[in-house]
Formats: sequence, C-alpha cells, structure tokens
Amino acid sequence: MEKLSQNNIKTRLYFIDMARTIAILLMLEGHFVHDSLAAIWENDAYPAYVIWKTIRGFTSPIFLTVTGLVFTYLLMGNDQIEFWHNKRVRRGFKRVIELLFWGYLLQYYAFHVLQCIALGILCIIVVYGVYRIIKIIPLWIYYFLLGTFMFSTYIFFGDLGDTYWPKGAPMLIQNVFHGPHSLFPITPHMAYTLYGAMLGVLIYRYKQYIKTKGVILGAFLLGLSLFVFVKPLFIWLSTSSFYLYKLDWLFEKFGVVLMVLSILLALETFILNIKKDSLFLKIGQNTLSIYIIHMILLYGSIIHIGINDFLHKKLDPIELIGYTSVFISIFIVFVYFIDRIRSGFSFILLPIKKYTNRLFGITD
Repeated sequence: MEKLSQNNIKTRLYFIDMARTIAILLMLEGHFVHDSLAAIWENDAYPAYVIWKTIRGFTSPIFLTVTGLVFTYLLMGNDQIEFWHNKRVRRGFKRVIELLFWGYLLQYYAFHVLQCIALGILCIIVVYGVYRIIKIIPLWIYYFLLGTFMFSTYIFFGDLGDTYWPKGAPMLIQNVFHGPHSLFPITPHMAYTLYGAMLGVLIYRYKQYIKTKGVILGAFLLGLSLFVFVKPLFIWLSTSSFYLYKLDWLFEKFGVVLMVLSILLALETFILNIKKDSLFLKIGQNTLSIYIIHMILLYGSIIHIGINDFLHKKLDPIELIGYTSVFISIFIVFVYFIDRIRSGFSFILLPIKKYTNRLFGITD
C-alpha cells in the first residue's frame, strides 16, 4: 500500500501497480457481490458462480504478496544506509501504526486484512534488521524460510475449529492467530506478505534481468508448476502423522500469484505502452484510501449505516451487474479526483502528516 516512487530506483515496475489495481477492483466487486447476491443464486450448480468464487479466492493472496513485494523493493533501495537511518524503515513503522489504527477503527472486534498487512510489514522490517546483523544467508532466504513456516502452521491451526488459540488469551490476541473473529489471521496469511518480500529482494537484486523473456517465462512456469503439481507432491510427502497435503491450497494460490505477476510483467514489457500518470495505475497506488472508504460505504464502518443494510442478499444476477458497476465506478471517479480532494483537505492532512512524520523521525 505504498507508491513505487523513488528517484534512485531506475527500473520502474508498473506491473506491480497493475496487480494492485486488479486486486483492489476484484476486492470491491467481490465484497459487493458476496453481500448483495440473493442466497438462491449462491449455488455451485451455476458455472458463473463457481468461476466468480474461484477468482475471488485469489484476490487476497495477490494483494498480500504485492504489498510485501512493494515495501521490500523500496526498502532495498536504501540498503546502503544504516538501519535506523533508513527512511523506509521509519516509514514502515509509521505504516504499521496507520494500518493497525484504521483496521481496528473500521472493525474493532476483528483481525482483518489491514492488521495482517501491518504485522507482515513489521515482520519484514524485523527480519531485515536481523539480516543486517547476521548475514549468514541471503535476505530472500530469510523471508522464504519464515514464509514457509507461516504456511506450515496451518497444519496445526487448520484443525482447531472452534477451539481458539492461545487458550485463555484475550480475544484480541486470539484473533491474530485463531480466534472467533480471525478473518485474516497471520497463520497462515502473513506468509504471502513474506513471500512477497522474498520476491521484492530478488527483483531488486536482479532488476536488470527482470524484464527478460527467460525470467518472465520461468516465473510463469514456476507458478504453473505450483498450481498443478503441489497437491500430488504434498500427498506423496504426507505421513500418517504429518498431513502436508493440507497446505496445498496455500501454495496453489501463490502459484496463481506468480502467473498473474508474470503475465502482467510480460504485458508491460512487450505489449502495453504504460504511462506513469495512468488512471488505471493510480487506482493501485491508492488502495488504502479505497479500502477505508469501501468499508464505510458498504458496511457502515464508523458511521453505522451502509449499502449492505439495504441490499443484503436481495439482488438477482442482472440487478447485481448494474449495482456492482455503479459501486466500482464511484471509486474510479474518486481516484480521478483524489489529488483535488486531498488538496481541499490539506489544511487537515498536512498538519497530521507533519506531526506523525516528526513522531517517527521522518524528515522529508
């Protein structure tokens, strides 16, 4: 949820903003459809519903992965600077607090995607700090190992059901791992952010090769291999006491993320003539604002009345197409005018930004 805009980064990677735009638009569509479609149509007998449900399942992995990728890619741009003087580290801590603040303000009782991203960024920073002290193995391997461990925790947490963990802990803590309102618990979802961090390191280290046909094709084939072969492989590796096959869906979705990113990179490199001021890219650069406003409009977060109060499970497919189109259009128009909106509220936003920057030692 941070713009790719840094002068010392020569390789502009528009495919990342493209991926974020696609993910946030799919999120808007997915949330609206899920809450407004009449229950009678939520049936796997309808091919369109099955396709929609399948695509929806890949939205959050793309979003979480790309967030880790963007943050780490920018972090590596200041790798030569001392850890505590790295402005990306300080901005990262500020972003963690912002995401936790908005996450709990919008849904105080739940652990949702904003909180998951916040702890993911915090983990990325901590691991990066450890790496600066202990450079035994490459940084990307740190993120790969930790991400794989977070995925593997699903073997334990996936079987808990209504038994919350840690036992006896406050609900606020349980929700982080496995609680009554764990919508995006870090076990296993934070793994996508850490895998994104791994990609961010690799892309930065080898950015001169990232737009070559070999790398693009290799990334696509790796993603395809994960999607096709990870399930039979995990079944083969499983034992009577270690059910590795339970993790197949997590790695399958990461495989889809790799395929999507490689396709978008190919489009950027060989087909599309992308301009940095494109409205499409701008949508992906303002995901936090879009997320906050969609929570308020759709679910009534903060204001306690939203679209969902009037349309919940009431629309047929034809009606749904029209309403969803209008809902998404609201945010496209919002992003189009977002610079003017921010300028109009600058008397509030600028003092807040200056104060919080000073609080985190950010001088620019």
